[in-house]
Amino acid sequence: MAAEAAAKARPVGPHGAEELPSVLITSYNLEVRDEDGFVGDKAKRGAFLEHLDALREHLRRNGDDPLKGETEKLGKKELDALLLEGVPHEAALILSAIERYAQSLAVVIRRFARLKAWNAVERIVVGGGFRQSRVGELAIGRAGIILQTDGHEVDLVPIRHHPDEAGLIGSAHLAPKWIFEAYDSLVAVDIGGSNIRTGIVELRQDKASDLSKAKVWDFELWRHADEEIKRDLAIKRLGKMLDGEIDKATKAGLRVAPFIGIGCPGLIEPDGTIDRGAQNLPGNWEGNRFNLIDCVREMVPRIGDHETMVTMHNDAVIQGLSETPFMQDVEHWAVLTIGTGLGNASYENRTKPKGKKQDMKGGKK
Repeated sequence: MAAEAAAKARPVGPHGAEELPSVLITSYNLEVRDEDGFVGDKAKRGAFLEHLDALREHLRRNGDDPLKGETEKLGKKELDALLLEGVPHEAALILSAIERYAQSLAVVIRRFARLKAWNAVERIVVGGGFRQSRVGELAIGRAGIILQTDGHEVDLVPIRHHPDEAGLIGSAHLAPKWIFEAYDSLVAVDIGGSNIRTGIVELRQDKASDLSKAKVWDFELWRHADEEIKRDLAIKRLGKMLDGEIDKATKAGLRVAPFIGIGCPGLIEPDGTIDRGAQNLPGNWEGNRFNLIDCVREMVPRIGDHETMVTMHNDAVIQGLSETPFMQDVEHWAVLTIGTGLGNASYENRTKPKGKKQDMKGGKK
């Protein structure tokens, strides 16, 4: 409850705003604790690997571990291959880890459901890198079944867009109304604990005014987690990525808005500083001595003939915002992003639900 109270006490500002054109942000970056520490740590991607490694350790005692190498070095593609193409003993081991992880994810969701901001949530969208794998999809599906059989009436569904793109597309829902009248695209940044992405989001208002047809026209990804790099050098790299994407879009004839939407981990203050929650980024991004908004404005002062407007929010909030057009049949919904950490946000639609709930189980229509 303390985390919710702290979030509620924050003033409304241009960055980290609670009120957006389509939704109210009822909570985000909640740091729920139990006797073991942060509850969200039970459902981050590393938690799945911990479950798998614990199972392997048990099997190793009898010389029955079917896998080779270190568990932490197994990537999404390797895990999917073991599940889908491995011999029965290998596939069964991955399935056992999926079951354990799904139980942990269900525990986390039950804990969040006890919070006032999450109590009315009808649907939870699950994004983040872990979702973009068959192992992740099965874990999400299994957790949903566990919750429903326990009497928790909440839909648990994978995010529609590829997570690499959802964190960029969501920025379109931060943009002021005038952008949609004069431009066909905007610049977006998705900063995560492992990667930084910059991209151009094509709004495609002619196809759908609710942004349901918005798509990533192009993006560049930099995996900063693989390098030992200081914050200032990371910011310079971000500036070069932004210049490259804007130049590419302009040459292609896109009308790029003088707007940059940024998703960044942590609790975002109205002035664009980060209060806390950015510990996985390279260097120190927290506190009032560093302002990412000012850095970006300095690196990209103008786009076209106009001064650049920059707006920032929490990265989980923005990834969830990409789902806004598809959440109009419920009033309260939320997002969990499974990656280096577990991002979270909850929303209340500003318009009443329309019609019956859509069939979200199958992903894209």
